[in-house]
Amino acid sequence: MHDWLPAARVRPSRPVTRRDALRYAAALTGLGAAASVASGIPTAAAAAPTLIDFAAKQIPAQYIRAAGHSGVVNYVSTSRPGSSFGAKPITRPYAESLTAAGLVIVSNFQYGKPGGTAPSDFLRGYAGGIADARTAWQLHTAAGGGQSAPIYFTIDEDINRDTWNRVALQWFRGINSVIGVQRTGVYGGIDVCEWAAADGVIGRSSTPGRWWAWQTKAWSGNRVHPGAALYQRVVATASNPGPLVGGLEVDVNDVLASDVGQWNLHP
Repeated sequence: MHDWLPAARVRPSRPVTRRDALRYAAALTGLGAAASVASGIPTAAAAAPTLIDFAAKQIPAQYIRAAGHSGVVNYVSTSRPGSSFGAKPITRPYAESLTAAGLVIVSNFQYGKPGGTAPSDFLRGYAGGIADARTAWQLHTAAGGGQSAPIYFTIDEDINRDTWNRVALQWFRGINSVIGVQRTGVYGGIDVCEWAAADGVIGRSSTPGRWWAWQTKAWSGNRVHPGAALYQRVVATASNPGPLVGGLEVDVNDVLASDVGQWNLHP
């Protein structure tokens, strides 16, 4: 999820409009606009909602609403050694503030990363998957996450099929052994999403044809997997800043299914 610490920049937020209010009300019942997209209504008639993800700090709900987003993907993992990310992990008070504002929440786990003070999580294999799933589920439930909601586990780099088969797949099987396949999701490029679905280590959305696959545009060659539930269209980096929400650069994710694993649909 590219949890780097960008310099905060302040941009005035616009007031919440009636259109915004209707959109947030739809989010409470399952990202209503996305249901139209999943049903085949042209995007010109019903633009898909968006969720944002971020790590540096908790962005107040009013800023997320004012920017026109329907909710967040938030971490159920802690900060790596030597770092202090204000949005890791999501807390119950923050989650309650988002829910009260009509915003949805989706859970994601990422502790390590390439070149970070802790290596990529998947490198720890089956035993690491067990440990990470236990940590993720504890943090998810402590914040009020739904008992049947999935958690997306992150592969934040470009890997080949051999690495997937030998290492990453074993990590996911460790995760599955703790929380089950149906509560397991994946974040990664298009190939990782395809391999995870084909190998049966991620669950299915209630939206027909969709999996708990959160695909990033990185390493995807401008292709979008037909089974993805979320697509990270904007990836904020130091060289390619993302949009500002509450003074913080964020990643932006297109919602491709009415059910992306949001807590309110999975109590």
